Amino acid sequence: MKLGTIEISGEERVACLLDAEGGVLMPRHLGDLVEIISAGPRGVDQARAEAARGMETFKLRDVKVLAPIRRFSRDVLCTGWNYWDHFYESEGKREGQDVPKPDAPTFFTKAPDVTIGPLDNIAFDPDLSAKWDYEAEVVVVIGKTGRSIPRSRAMEHVFGYCLANDVSQRDLQRRHGGQWFRGKSIDATMPLGPWIVLRDDVDLSGVTIEFELNGTLLQQAKVSDMAFPIDELISELSRGLTLHAGDILLTGTPSGIGNARTPPVFLKQDDQLVTRATGLGELRNTMQRVHLTEYRHD
Repeated sequence: MKLGTIEISGEERVACLLDAEGGVLMPRHLGDLVEIISAGPRGVDQARAEAARGMETFKLRDVKVLAPIRRFSRDVLCTGWNYWDHFYESEGKREGQDVPKPDAPTFFTKAPDVTIGPLDNIAFDPDLSAKWDYEAEVVVVIGKTGRSIPRSRAMEHVFGYCLANDVSQRDLQRRHGGQWFRGKSIDATMPLGPWIVLRDDVDLSGVTIEFELNGTLLQQAKVSDMAFPIDELISELSRGLTLHAGDILLTGTPSGIGNARTPPVFLKQDDQLVTRATGLGELRNTMQRVHLTEYRHD
């Protein structure tokens, strides 16, 4: 089953995608997708029952597909250096900020305002950064709240999976001491989606993730090549730290990033980005000029 959020007739609704043409709307009383996730097995059962009933249907051509998670209670959780080929490809290219190969997963966060839909334009401001980079990633959606989760039970806490592109500004990363939050938290720069595929409906051991820039394949890897698998990520991250139902965790990008190439490949105006993975669909986004450095207030 694939669950997500769409805009239909000016209203945001949770929806179940049934096929390439469309699917079924979830009744409003179930709440948003975070509420359905937080309801645990009961929420999934209700969603399956509503999908089977098919009371309110939709056609994809008539709706806008939004980021599936629309409400965040914390920052977006992320994993760095989770494919060793990616770690090694950047050696000597971190501008004096190289580190030894990590013995445990590397975690960081992104501000929630980065999130956009799977077909939305990515906000691009060359006045803010000269080094815009791409990172295709599989996303884990946490389905069950827990802390200090044993690795043997970690997968019980997974609701499902989707995709993200962790668009990054490499010069901002370097400027601010090598920490990653600043260079990965620019508004409207992380497409998420398109739909959350339930945990038991996809076998990640057979999933390949890819990234294309203007039709050229630049990243391709098996998810099974992760340095630290998903159950280990969840167990390590949750040690003394509560993971909440509805949280999302980006699981790292494989080799092929622009900053590590010779010569480097950085994103520019009107670039076409496609992030895809077996069984998880694809994100299609365009770099679109905006003025992020202009003063804004509410």
